[in-house]
Amino acid sequence: MFILASASPRRKELLHKLTDDFVVIPSHCDERLLDGLPKEILAAELSRLKAYELKALHPDDEVLAADTIVLLGDEVLGKPKDEEDAVRMLLKEQGKRQIVITGYCYLGKGREVNRSVATEVFFRNMSEEEIRAYVQKEKPLDKAGAYGIQDEGTPVREIRGSYDNVMGLPTEDLARHVFGK
Repeated sequence: MFILASASPRRKELLHKLTDDFVVIPSHCDERLLDGLPKEILAAELSRLKAYELKALHPDDEVLAADTIVLLGDEVLGKPKDEEDAVRMLLKEQGKRQIVITGYCYLGKGREVNRSVATEVFFRNMSEEEIRAYVQKEKPLDKAGAYGIQDEGTPVREIRGSYDNVMGLPTEDLARHVFGK
């Protein structure tokens, strides 16, 4: 059995590009265990922690876990706590460049693939009123950086790199390094 260790509906949708033969079993590990790690390796190590947690419960199965972080300068933007936190994040991101890093870890068939993919994202400028309307409509509380590139009215102006990576799963990299396509 192939397990996607994520509750993200976007990751599930993206994995369908590569295979339809999988089940979803979210990880429930304590991500705070990795507090203090360098930002550049955090996403890959978080995905590894999640994958090993599920692999311990399902030792005969293949496991794929992923984690996405947003780097705005030196700050890591995670998921907002509430709508006001989402508005605060989006106001901070206006007109700026950020790096979206998705780390993934595959465990199965006697091997481990643990990689991360980075995509540059450039925000357009939005008024506070536009941001509040976006937050009300799209409810981006389950998204790192408080936005979805696929959302209607997305604050993203331009990207350099993988669109799927910004959504939460770098399918092109997975196809090459895990699925051998």
